[in-house]
Amino acid sequence: MTLSSKTKFIFITGGVVSSLGKGLASASLASILQGRGFKVRLKKLDPYLNVDPGTMSPYQHGEVYVTDDGTEADLDLGHYERFSGVATTQYDSITSGKIYQRVINKERRGDYLGATIQVIPHVTNAIKEFIFSDLTDEDFVQCEIGGTVGDIEGQPYLEAIRQIAYELGKDRVMFIHLTLLPYIPTAGELKTKPTQHSVKKLQEYGIQPDMLLCRSQMPIDQNEKRKLALFCNVKEENVVTALDVGNIYEVPLAYEKEGIDRCVCTHFGIECQKHHSDLSKWQKIVDIVRNPKENVKIAVVGKYAGFLEAYKSLSEAIKHAAIANFAKADILWINSEKLETGSVDDVLKDVDAIIVPGGFGQRGTEGKIMAIKYAREHNIPFLGICLGMQLAVIETLRNVAGISNAGTTEFDKNCTPVVGLLTEWQNGSVIEKRGENTDLGGTMRLGAYPCVLQKGSKVAEIYGCSEISERHRHRYEINLSFEKDLNQSGMLVSGKSPDGRLPEIVERPDHPWFIAVQFHPELKSKPFAPHPLFTSLLQTAIERKKNLI
Repeated sequence: MTLSSKTKFIFITGGVVSSLGKGLASASLASILQGRGFKVRLKKLDPYLNVDPGTMSPYQHGEVYVTDDGTEADLDLGHYERFSGVATTQYDSITSGKIYQRVINKERRGDYLGATIQVIPHVTNAIKEFIFSDLTDEDFVQCEIGGTVGDIEGQPYLEAIRQIAYELGKDRVMFIHLTLLPYIPTAGELKTKPTQHSVKKLQEYGIQPDMLLCRSQMPIDQNEKRKLALFCNVKEENVVTALDVGNIYEVPLAYEKEGIDRCVCTHFGIECQKHHSDLSKWQKIVDIVRNPKENVKIAVVGKYAGFLEAYKSLSEAIKHAAIANFAKADILWINSEKLETGSVDDVLKDVDAIIVPGGFGQRGTEGKIMAIKYAREHNIPFLGICLGMQLAVIETLRNVAGISNAGTTEFDKNCTPVVGLLTEWQNGSVIEKRGENTDLGGTMRLGAYPCVLQKGSKVAEIYGCSEISERHRHRYEINLSFEKDLNQSGMLVSGKSPDGRLPEIVERPDHPWFIAVQFHPELKSKPFAPHPLFTSLLQTAIERKKNLI
């Protein structure tokens, strides 16, 4: 691999506490640098020992983001794509599990020629190989190191990026440390001491931060910045305030106002005047968010309603569609289990649209089916995603076609198998095969697959084309032998795989807007390029609300 001499590396670490928003900070910086005309690539390095987040509970990890090439990755890759518009791949997400797996596989093959395998140099070399992989002519490569400085599992990553700075030179490497300045109400002041200790810990690993990005709920006065600069050995102008904002799409504007891009250019000896900054698209988005013309209430009926990180891309896709319609979307998160024991009408009677998202496991599925039935019978705009599509089909076959035992073998082996385990499918030129006892990790239909849309269908009208590509993450498929029963029950299979074997989209022509998809459209939505399904759904919801008034 030949590394372009113009490529510069920015490493983002976090300190003091977790969940400071390194992913959002990285994505925002990338969008600002893009606004100056630079080509940017974003990568995420997660120190946990899982091979990927695919088998982790949403309560542990939040949403599992899926790339076009089928990589199950950290939700921060969603931020990367939404803010930069650059599609991520397997070369943009790594975990310690994958790193150690690669090292051990090499050792088993004898690639190390009998050497004793150690963290340094073998593990750190594998980390560096990942950082340098699949690069072309990028101006900047931003690498976010997961976790918090001081975590034992993160040490090999800090050592690896220290080595990169040593090998490439400081003129091609920059370290940004995201930290927290807590406010103590009784003292009436922001405290800098936690940041000082975090930087000292980073220095113990041989890394001197070049910039401090300080999360704060209030402006940081110049005296505090001067103190941080002195004790942390950072230029005063490189102590940057990361102030809390009203919505995440204000972050690029806020960071640009603080001069973060000018600090980066100065560090690398780049003349800012030669690269005009243009963040007009972000200003347009923020203006709409602040001054919506419409208001719409969207119910999301799911089993993780109490932990919204599990639906990060979904909530953002709804917001993007709202922006496209110059509206504000109030999202009502509904625990599907509670619908099973209460009044569905009391919960859903005032909503303008209903979304049933994907999920795994039986818990809460009957509540989702009840919500789908309510949307069908009351002509409420409805979107089903992944499991949401499977349950929409089951609901129609149970309550319209009269197949009372219609179900999925995922939950009931004795049901009428409307949905069953996918054991074989075409992936390009390769036949993928799975079985009941196959390992769970990475064994689903993952990534982008083509879908042919039926001419004259609602989805063909929405997409404005005859073939699409969308990202998948599921094991079970709808049994197409029930297509005739669905048609007789008013449901059209309007999207299929190119070979016609796999149902991808169903819709109800007799309904104002009732569409369910096997894929995850939310993964491809961006604030400046909202997904057409969500945009159309909210447009219909807004029109319906106006007609009811």
